[in-house]
Amino acid sequence: MQKTINSTEFRKMVISGARMLEINRAKVDALNVFPVPDGDTGTNMSLTMQSAVREMTACTSNRFQEICDSVSKGALKGARGNSGVISSQIFRGICSVVKDVKDSFDTKTFAKAMEAGTKVAYGAVSIPKEGTILTVVRMMSEAAPKLAGKHKDFVEFLTALIEVGDQALAKTPELLPVLKKAGVVDSGGVGLMTIMRGFLAAISGDESVLDDIPTEAGESGKSEDDLFGDNSDIINLDLGDIEFAYCTEFFVINLKQMTTLADIDKLKEKLMQIGDSVICIGDLELVKIHVHTNTPGVALSYALELGELDRIKIENMLEENRALKAKLEAEKKETGMLAICAGSGLEEIFKDLLCDRVIKGGQTMNPSAQDIADAVQKINASNVFVFPNNSNVILAAEQAKALVHNRTIHVIPTKNVPQGFAAALAFNPEASIPENKTNMTHAIDNVSSGQVTYAVRETTMNGFKLKEGDIIALDNKKILAKGDNIEETTLKLVKALKNDEHEMITLYYGEGVTEDDAAALAGRISEVYPDCDVDFHCGGQPVYYYLVSLE
Repeated sequence: MQKTINSTEFRKMVISGARMLEINRAKVDALNVFPVPDGDTGTNMSLTMQSAVREMTACTSNRFQEICDSVSKGALKGARGNSGVISSQIFRGICSVVKDVKDSFDTKTFAKAMEAGTKVAYGAVSIPKEGTILTVVRMMSEAAPKLAGKHKDFVEFLTALIEVGDQALAKTPELLPVLKKAGVVDSGGVGLMTIMRGFLAAISGDESVLDDIPTEAGESGKSEDDLFGDNSDIINLDLGDIEFAYCTEFFVINLKQMTTLADIDKLKEKLMQIGDSVICIGDLELVKIHVHTNTPGVALSYALELGELDRIKIENMLEENRALKAKLEAEKKETGMLAICAGSGLEEIFKDLLCDRVIKGGQTMNPSAQDIADAVQKINASNVFVFPNNSNVILAAEQAKALVHNRTIHVIPTKNVPQGFAAALAFNPEASIPENKTNMTHAIDNVSSGQVTYAVRETTMNGFKLKEGDIIALDNKKILAKGDNIEETTLKLVKALKNDEHEMITLYYGEGVTEDDAAALAGRISEVYPDCDVDFHCGGQPVYYYLVSLE
């Protein structure tokens, strides 16, 4: 019987939960309400958890305080999409309770942690919607205190808690009609229950899920230069954030005969005690050292115990930062704009509309809160307008506000790219921040838009009986039309969206559609609606054959 969980076991629980979710993320992705090829809940939640694990793994302390702080920070930095953001807040709440534990916690403490997780998660959503992951975590947290009083053993407690969660998950279609119509349960809830099963696997001794967590594409296989870098990223830090002032790099050559590989490992441990960003790699022929420290002389003296020093480079990061920050401050402007979209053509249009930066993302690849914050931080402006251009990115953009400094984020709640274009066009560099915010928000209200894609499974929704491969047209809320070919379905979409006030119809064609195809379709639309100007542009977006905008 296991009545308590220590910090090492808590680490295993987090890793196991993340690993279990990664294994099953494709299944969670498949539980998308709309039968379109953009399911990404599992991916978003998995990447969020992986970020938490990476931050936790980098934590050298085994105290609950430091471990929980790293999990909370990592989850927030990696939060992607609504499901990922909510998951990060659940863990933030759980960790807020567990971090105060000294040596171990029991089932009653974990029940309190679940209650805190629920409270924080609900607080992160402006209008909480039942029938989602929120419902699942809430019903588990409500049952947790009673279950903790009944079960002292963690395996029994978690088993019973998972049963409650499964029952809550089964109820989600009754609470959210759109789930019932699609014939699926809430995908975020499934992701949460997958994590809970990972917790149970760790405690019950099933360590088959405790393999290394896969990293995101591009994070592995970094070159030595990538690892060392040029310290240019320090321009985004406040001076007070630089705990260790001197970037110290050198080689150890001609190692002493009595030096062993174990001595190199000990050197790394010593360096970690006097600084951070430590890299100590090599063998008995050559060792390369990199450390940020306030005592570079101590680092050099430690290394001299192993051999001779060569190519010593010590840079004062504080002084570099002062000069860079002074230059940036002199060049800083009042306002900037950041857009999020998928497709090279769409990206170029946003740049033509004077957006300072564009993050690649959207359906199937929601950027994290940290991704958005990092991009904002690179815009040299006091205020940055952010266009999420996807309903599943808005919450992450809001969360990014807590991750930036020396800048203010203003999220314009654009739910699609045409709304983003309208908002960017409404920007007036001579207007005040409140005036621009009002004008941009009003501009998106004047845009009607839809998308054309294909069904990925058989289902019935919004009065349409769909089979896999059907061409379907939808707006942000529901399916508006279906057909056997792209052109006819797009014409049906335009008809469904068109009203007498519209004067402009714009097509943005995506992957798999040629310029000739788009030109021919634009010609047909002009014939049907001679009172409207019809234009088309290459968007290059994945998933959707066409994005359609009516203004």
